[in-house]
Amino acid sequence: MKLVDETIADYTQLLSSDLPAPGGGSAAALHGALGASLIGMVASLTVGRVNYAEHEQIMRDVIKRSNELREYMLEVIDRDTGAYNMVSAAFAMPKKTDEDKEARFHAMQNALKACTLTPYAIMECAYGVLELAMVMVGKYNTNASSDLGVAVLSIKTSAQSAWLNVLTNLDGIHDEIFSAKYTIAGSELIENITELADYIYDDILSRLSGGRFS
Repeated sequence: MKLVDETIADYTQLLSSDLPAPGGGSAAALHGALGASLIGMVASLTVGRVNYAEHEQIMRDVIKRSNELREYMLEVIDRDTGAYNMVSAAFAMPKKTDEDKEARFHAMQNALKACTLTPYAIMECAYGVLELAMVMVGKYNTNASSDLGVAVLSIKTSAQSAWLNVLTNLDGIHDEIFSAKYTIAGSELIENITELADYIYDDILSRLSGGRFS
């Protein structure tokens, strides 16, 4: 049974157990799915409102794209666990002979790369969701401002959590070209994500507080 088919109660119970997976990577994807869902909610609450009629098509486009990104994040919840299972399988490989050790090493390196690419994909997806949120600034139903704020915080958490997982796995990878590529790309991506998320959040906070915290 897929993790996404579990109830919230069962999933969180699995998450709190001594099983190594699902873990932080899976939770990062879940945060992303929640953020994308809230983006769709805010757009849906804007569609059909007379005061926002000029932004109708933009919001409909946001709904469509946020649903696609939500589905992607949900798929990654299970993909992340599958990637970790590759690591567990590599750990279980025999290491009696030199041939065993070499095969085990290569299997582990491939598994760690898979475990790096999965959270990196979460970061890329998170940035895509934040781009949708940015498109909505100044155009959405302001009655849902706090919902958009929670969406942005969820996406930021998703990306930051995924980045920690990327760094954890890069630490064990011996392929210097691969490590350098995702260290540089990931650093740039998380910086852009943080900057964009903070900008949108500050805009929402300023609106809700009447400028008291601007």
